[in-house]
Amino acid sequence: MTHSSENQSPVTTLVPRGEQLVARLLEELGEDTTREGLVRTPQRVWESLSYLTDGYDREPMDVVGDAVFEEAYDEMVVVRDIEFYSLCEHHLLPFFGKVHVAYLPQGRIVGLSKLPRLVDIYTHRLQVQERLTTQIAAALEEVLEPRGVAVVIEAAHLCMMMRGVEKQEARTVTSAMRGTFRDDARTRAEFLDLVRQDR
Repeated sequence: MTHSSENQSPVTTLVPRGEQLVARLLEELGEDTTREGLVRTPQRVWESLSYLTDGYDREPMDVVGDAVFEEAYDEMVVVRDIEFYSLCEHHLLPFFGKVHVAYLPQGRIVGLSKLPRLVDIYTHRLQVQERLTTQIAAALEEVLEPRGVAVVIEAAHLCMMMRGVEKQEARTVTSAMRGTFRDDARTRAEFLDLVRQDR
């Protein structure tokens, strides 16, 4: 069934709903969305939010693909200082920092570039740091079935820096230790020493 263009609002037919919602939010804040500096802001904000939360459509095996290799190497593999940015699900403000990841292979290794991609899946979702840490560890376990997995995240949260307690130097550190990293204090200490090197 066709509708007469006379009955259609230009705003609702031409502007995606997400952009309409951003415009409405700006108006509720007292802004004039027709002024020059804000005319394209709803579009930009919606595109930005869409990118920052595109991790919901991806799963670990989607990004790893065929980059898991049979290999007899059985010593620790560590990738540290993986930069990340995510959005706090409580205030939609950014938190950011570094992820340090390690695993003890059990006959299989993964292409090194895939570890940051695994991190990106979960940082590109609305998050809390504690859940982010365990999700990354669980993803590595799922993909590699290693003898152990360790993840440490260090992050600064703008919801603590720009509002609330307004503490600029506060950093949050979370960890997830699985398998040998949980059960063997020496293995855990070796990983933590490697993370702290040169600091």
